[in-house]
Amino acid sequence: MRMALALALAAWFAPVLAQSPTQSFHLIGVPTQGALMTGEAPAGAVSVVLRIPDAPDVPVTLENGRFLVGFDRDAGPVAELVAVLADGRELCHPLAVAPRAWRIERVDAPLRAGRTTAALDRLRPAELARIAAARAVETGATGWRGALRRPAQGRVSGLFGAQRVYRGVPGSFHSGVDIALPTGFPVLAPADGVVVLAADPARPFTLEGNLLIVDHGAGLSSAFLHLSRIDVEEGERVVAGQRIGAVGATGRATGPHLHWGLRWRDARVDPLPVAGAML
Repeated sequence: MRMALALALAAWFAPVLAQSPTQSFHLIGVPTQGALMTGEAPAGAVSVVLRIPDAPDVPVTLENGRFLVGFDRDAGPVAELVAVLADGRELCHPLAVAPRAWRIERVDAPLRAGRTTAALDRLRPAELARIAAARAVETGATGWRGALRRPAQGRVSGLFGAQRVYRGVPGSFHSGVDIALPTGFPVLAPADGVVVLAADPARPFTLEGNLLIVDHGAGLSSAFLHLSRIDVEEGERVVAGQRIGAVGATGRATGPHLHWGLRWRDARVDPLPVAGAML
């Protein structure tokens, strides 16, 4: 009789135990193209990866069980969080990544090749290598733990994800948010972090101009383009709200504005849902 009761109780509580918070992921946010999510890994997890079909696993930084994960603008409809426990077991949490309706402009004209010059062809490979190296730096920054604030307040003149399609051929999409402001307007750090790239004003990047990249930790980084000045140095630690530069129109820009880009690992993330709407 006692054995039957024990088996009945075990069967009753099994579903509850299987869904115990200590043995499952706890997520904050909705998996959406261009979005960030935070969460807690199952108890005992020694590592976590984001598994995407037909792509290498993406490492997820764990800090006291907490983590951050992002989804690219063009992320596919499915992904999976996988936690590895100390005993080698894997706990998997499937994710359905919701699509977004990006601003698409269809143009009845052929796609023109990007403007190129001999100087751009000569300088661009080294510039791209420097940007990639900066984004790969692990600084241990902890700014990702808190909410990101807006680096500047102003009218949004360019949306993340916007794209033109030329007679069925898509052009490149806008990888950040543009904020229209006058030259010299202060740019503030959206979160604590470490400066991993600060362009030399005497040698601005050909497209980005005076480019500044700040690592916020856990794979999250901010890029600020077209600055008129940079007020911090590579390796410097910055705090949220600190002035780090000023709006400008350096590089390839049609007028003064701040281009703010966010990345988690290689995923390009929309800053607006992260920091809130701007005026």
